Amino acid sequence: MPDANDRSPLRVEVLGPLRLVVHGAAVEVRGPKRRAVLALLALAEGRAVSVDHLVDALWPGEVPESGRQALHSHVSRLRGHLGSAADRLETLDGGYRLTLGRTDLDVAQARALLAGGRAHAAADPVAATARLREAHALWRGPVLSDLSEVASVATANLGLEQLHHDVTDTLVGCAVAAARLDPRQVDGVVDVATAALAADPLREPAVLALMRALAVTGRATDALRAGREYRHRLAEDAGLDPSPALGELERDIARGASGPATAPPARPAAPSRPTTRLIGREGQVAALRRMLGAERLVTIVGPGGVGKTRVALEVAAGPDARQEATVLLLAPVTDAAAIPHALAAALDLQVVHGDVLAACAAMLRTEPRLLVVDNCEHLIDTVRDAVATLLDGCPDLRVLSTSREPLGLAAERVSRLAPLPVPTTEPGHDGRHLPDVPSVAIFLDRASRVRPDLAPGPAELRLVADVVRRLDGIPLAIELAAGRLSTLSLPDLHERLDRSLDLLGGGRVSVDARHRTLRATVEWSYQLLGDDERTLFRHLSVFVDGVDLGTAEDIAAGLGLAEDPGSLLARLVDASMIDAVFEGPTRYRMLETLRAFGRDRLVAGGEDGAADARLLRWAVELTAWIDTAVTTDREPDADAVLRREVRNLRAAWRLARSQDTLDDATVIVQSLFGTVFNRDLVEIRGWSGELAADPALAGHPRAPAVLGTAAYAAYLRGDQPEADRLAHAGLDLAGDRAESSYCRHASAVAALARGAFDEAVEHCRLGEQANPHPRHGFLGLASLATTYTGDLDTARTLHQQAALAAVGSQSVRGWVAYYGGEIENAAGRAAPAEEHYGRAIALARTAGATFLLGVASVGLLSVRAAAGRVQEALSGYREVIDYWATTGNWTHQWTTLRNLADLLRRLGDTGPAGLIDAAAEQAPDAPAVAPSPDAATPLPPGPAPSRAQVLDAARRAIERHLDRS
Repeated sequence: MPDANDRSPLRVEVLGPLRLVVHGAAVEVRGPKRRAVLALLALAEGRAVSVDHLVDALWPGEVPESGRQALHSHVSRLRGHLGSAADRLETLDGGYRLTLGRTDLDVAQARALLAGGRAHAAADPVAATARLREAHALWRGPVLSDLSEVASVATANLGLEQLHHDVTDTLVGCAVAAARLDPRQVDGVVDVATAALAADPLREPAVLALMRALAVTGRATDALRAGREYRHRLAEDAGLDPSPALGELERDIARGASGPATAPPARPAAPSRPTTRLIGREGQVAALRRMLGAERLVTIVGPGGVGKTRVALEVAAGPDARQEATVLLLAPVTDAAAIPHALAAALDLQVVHGDVLAACAAMLRTEPRLLVVDNCEHLIDTVRDAVATLLDGCPDLRVLSTSREPLGLAAERVSRLAPLPVPTTEPGHDGRHLPDVPSVAIFLDRASRVRPDLAPGPAELRLVADVVRRLDGIPLAIELAAGRLSTLSLPDLHERLDRSLDLLGGGRVSVDARHRTLRATVEWSYQLLGDDERTLFRHLSVFVDGVDLGTAEDIAAGLGLAEDPGSLLARLVDASMIDAVFEGPTRYRMLETLRAFGRDRLVAGGEDGAADARLLRWAVELTAWIDTAVTTDREPDADAVLRREVRNLRAAWRLARSQDTLDDATVIVQSLFGTVFNRDLVEIRGWSGELAADPALAGHPRAPAVLGTAAYAAYLRGDQPEADRLAHAGLDLAGDRAESSYCRHASAVAALARGAFDEAVEHCRLGEQANPHPRHGFLGLASLATTYTGDLDTARTLHQQAALAAVGSQSVRGWVAYYGGEIENAAGRAAPAEEHYGRAIALARTAGATFLLGVASVGLLSVRAAAGRVQEALSGYREVIDYWATTGNWTHQWTTLRNLADLLRRLGDTGPAGLIDAAAEQAPDAPAVAPSPDAATPLPPGPAPSRAQVLDAARRAIERHLDRS
């Protein structure tokens, strides 16, 4: 290959219309097929391209008899175009190769400039920006637009599109960083970022880059507007919510940060700060930060409504916070067993196998961190055990908890949060300093939000002082009272508050006075609502994570309320009885204290049974809708709704199990089969196993579907014997009825994992006979098993039948594409295999089918590795191995690691390859495979290495070879 520093007579440019330059002059290459040959040879970047591949690309339908001769003619004429560089186009045995130096191809030049920009980004962002501007300028328009009909070119364009994204995003990020040193560095970057977002309006990195560029040029308002427009566009067009990175950037820009970090956070770490000002708590916040400097566990204790959560968030997210913080909100968690899952969600950690709490601890111990655990009192025993485990396993972790009572651990330092100071009642007090008293200041601040014209004089201030005294300085009570000034005058408020407290200030003797006062204040606010408002408020309280507008409207309709639900919700928001959250689709949530109050009112009125039944009916109807939608083109919508409603579904599930409502529980499990099959939602998978173990399930008509779903969940966690046991039990009950399809599917994949391919085909045949619904994908699964037997002709026939049946659902079509990739891969046809895998990955991303995404990525990497694209393969293996490690799916991790071992062995790195093989050979959850024909190095003697050792060896080997390249 020519040296990059030599002056080359040849250059091929594909980042725009195809262009050939020889000795500095553009050479016209006529004819679409000849241009396609040049493009395909250039895109191979010095690798050989087979005659078969070129012929298939030029004539994708039926190849004419003269096809090979025509190809030879095109190659011969291309040599004429190359002039003195004709020797660069080599004829090989069965193919051709175009040898290009690193500066002879604009794609290679762009990659090199991108790598150089990234390497210098931290130390010299100005130099990095210059490199990246040069890389960005290489794009001259739509890439190879005149050759878009050539399938192989279209597939390559996907990678070039991603390269363009990477160059653009990195350019904007470096320019923003460089602008801190030289403001001129950001010139023109806003236009670049604007064009990138216009080209792909739903790509989040593009909007983040534009917002950073706008902010660094002083256009913070425009930056925030771009973020809001993106949220609306994403919700309207895709029904999805943005990642936490967008909210974090918006908060940074709103705080006045003109140059945010160039890379978005990998996961939501710091909590968002409330929009209202924290008043009167500066001393407590400072004291808590000092305590956390010396103690590892601090618990803020106090009555409900005193502001424990608000203070904890200020400690964690204020400008003086010392450590990165993760916030675990326990108010929506009603099941103690769900605490580890809620923590994993707060850490943005997916765990589908093994000990969830241990996986969380492994992440928390990687760096010093503050964990805020909020609202512990209703799960105190389980929280105590979980916190003790985390503190023992994470030496650099500090925990700040909030609770109405201490956790009771030896390491705990308790900080009692008292109510806010109230004005003195000493005679002769002139009232001039009343606005400086924290409780009065809060009242005035919140009142000004609903009454901007409020200007209290001395007499009104004395009324305010009496109000906050009667409310004992409880912040929540004060805010509720101040909110009523939207409809009452201050004297009217004072008069009614006094009467309400006299009437409702009792309560149970065991409850302290401040708690009774808070309950009286909530009761008073509740009584000021209209009848329909109170009814809707009570029945919304069963939803632990709030509801969307449609659900609220359905509940109102089911209750027979006369008024418009939208108006009722608006008045509940105005009265501070519920909160409207506008991050994504509007959602209506209650403070936990208010939700508990609403629940109490349901019980007192004998309505709790009806409200619980309504929650269960909602869950049954929602999961049934999800079950239908995931088999249509609305699958992305269903995925977004499922992930948004998981906490409410969790509450409904626990209610169904506690009330032994088997019909509802079986419907929920059966309806969520599609999510179990395609998504790494381990908690929902666990529901099927829990129900399968219930003796009451025996004889239920949905028992086969439940057992089949539980069997598949067992397969995914690597327990093949349990998968077989559950599936066989379900088949014994179902016989050949349609319900047997759930068990046949589980039996087929378990047989595949054992290497029993003929058995898997038979299960697919019987399953297709019982229930040919495309959701089960029996035809495609049979094509996969048949591929592994070596009968590719039969596999292709089955695959064609599967493709005809696959309509609507992106994940169903994605699986068919994946099976096609496996068939072509087994046939040694790399290009069509890569195209199939790429389509499967794209469909999986659209559908939210994370499991399919991981499996298809493994197949794609095997093709790239076999083609000698070592750097791409190694980089991809690094990402997929980390993904499986995060989700805990070792069944597919072993397949990935074995593929990596084959690549390492071809690179001469037999040590880690042998170690991987040794561990996989003895792993009970590793799929059965024939010994690798390349395994020339004997396996190391002694016991198999641990999984941690295997992962460490694999990652080290990947990094070592990437560094060499």
